[in-house]
Amino acid sequence: MAAAEEGVSLNHISRESTDIKRLANFYRQIFGFEEVESPKFGEFKVVWLRLPSSSLYLHLIERNPSNNLPEGPWSAASPVKDPSHLPRGHHLCFSVPNFQSFLQTLKDKGIETFEKSLPNGKIKQVFFFDPDGNGLEVASKEDSS
Repeated sequence: MAAAEEGVSLNHISRESTDIKRLANFYRQIFGFEEVESPKFGEFKVVWLRLPSSSLYLHLIERNPSNNLPEGPWSAASPVKDPSHLPRGHHLCFSVPNFQSFLQTLKDKGIETFEKSLPNGKIKQVFFFDPDGNGLEVASKEDSS
C-alpha cells in the first residue's frame, strides 16, 4: 500500500444548489443530518451538514449563476427524472438498519422511488432524487437470515 493511501477516508461531499436552505432541510428530514458551523465566504453562501452517526459531512454551496454546470444530474443530458435509471447513474448511497421504516418515510413524503435488491436478494435498495435532482440510494444492512 502506498503511503498516501494509508489512513485515507472520505471527508465530505459537496452539492451546488440555487436553494441551499431547501436542500439542507431535505437532508435533515430524510437522513438526520445536523447543521454545523459554516465559514463565511462572503460572495456566496454555504451550509455545512454532518451525519451524526459518522464523520461524513455534506457541504451545500450556493450555485454560481454564471457557470454552465447542469443544475442536477438529470438535466445534464435529459429532463427525465426517473429513479429507475439511478442504479446505473450518478448517485450517493447511504445504509440504514431500519430499511422498511425508512422506505415508508419516503412514501409518506410523496417521494418517487425505485426499489430493487442485489442479485443475492440479501440487500434491498431504494433509489430517489433530492430536490435538486441528485441521485440517492439507500440500502438495507445485509440480511443474514
